[in-house]
Amino acid sequence: MKDILRVLTLACMVMAGVCAWVSLGYGEPYELSKNDVMDPKALKSTEISLFGVKLGDSEAKALDSLVSEKIPGVKVEQEALFIFLLDQRKPTGPMAGVRIQDGKVDLIFINNRFSYKTRGIFRNVLNSESPDDIRKLLGQEEYGDENVLGAILAYDKQGFLINYLGKDVNVEFSPLR
Repeated sequence: MKDILRVLTLACMVMAGVCAWVSLGYGEPYELSKNDVMDPKALKSTEISLFGVKLGDSEAKALDSLVSEKIPGVKVEQEALFIFLLDQRKPTGPMAGVRIQDGKVDLIFINNRFSYKTRGIFRNVLNSESPDDIRKLLGQEEYGDENVLGAILAYDKQGFLINYLGKDVNVEFSPLR
């Protein structure tokens, strides 16, 4: 009886692991502050969320999720078209946020100040030391520009753009083109 129970327990654990792996590879949302997605090919801007807010969500949902909800350690400010998230410890500037146009979220952004809250591959991207480090993580960009001041790396097919400016790294998620 113990052997059967042990086999059933092991089978359940294996199935749970397989289901979790399969769901990450097939379009499950990637919550920037929770999920440890490390496969750059699995990332699409339309599946990325910032504290529950995704591209295309209504202004009401964004306000409810970001302004009404109390996010630990985060100060929220609304300014014109933007909802900014600031680190309460050092509110020197936004660490993340969304832009709302025509009543819908059309841009999500994060920067290196948000790296302590983000998970997965984008934590590594935000802490990168060079554009080459970012390419090692995400692969070659579709197009970009690199000069002495920094680099712009565009991954349009996946819906994000990375601005590398020395110690400042910004990631912008927008609808797929």
